[in-house]
Amino acid sequence: MPGAQVPITIEQLVALNPYNPDILPDLENYVEEQVVTQTYSLDANLCLLRLYQFQPARLDVRIVARMLVKALMALPATDFNLCMFLIPERLQMEEPFLTLATLAHFLETAHFREFWDEANRNRDILEVVPGFEQAIQGYAIHVLSITYQRLPRSILAEAINVEGLSLDKFLEYQVNNNGWTLEKGGQLVVLPANEDNHPVLRKSSADSIPLEHVARLFPVLG
Repeated sequence: MPGAQVPITIEQLVALNPYNPDILPDLENYVEEQVVTQTYSLDANLCLLRLYQFQPARLDVRIVARMLVKALMALPATDFNLCMFLIPERLQMEEPFLTLATLAHFLETAHFREFWDEANRNRDILEVVPGFEQAIQGYAIHVLSITYQRLPRSILAEAINVEGLSLDKFLEYQVNNNGWTLEKGGQLVVLPANEDNHPVLRKSSADSIPLEHVARLFPVLG
């Protein structure tokens, strides 16, 4: 239709009105949309938190909690800490923010057993965000892959909170698709070599890549 306006995107809205409190409802609705569609926008969420700083009476605890869960799902990125920095300190000491900060600490320090125990006690906060468990399992595997070349099945089971037949199926998938191997009757998991868990690879990579090219690699490796 001639003259019809093109709908503005949230990204454009944030770019044009980053400090306009009138966009608060749009940004809050967008958090809910991210939950439903399993998408994520750190920039939009940080903008919402900044607006809450100027309009503290309008802060919606439920919305911020969901935002923080999405930020946890982005680990190993530092999104959670960036978001917490914009939340008033008095609120950080209240629920559900205190629990979410505890969960983040367990993850950042690789205390996965403690994390899953605490998460199990707080399903009401976490289960409203689809994909949370899978995202954290992915993060746990990331941590294991940069730490171990080989690890007992029991450590993997604890880190991803999966046991029994479900763990058998998970391992079968990893063996068939991602280069994992099993030893000692399946009790020892061998992870693919990479620059973090295999010092020889790290050394050879450093020797073979010209120094002036290193900076260009960071976005790719990240």
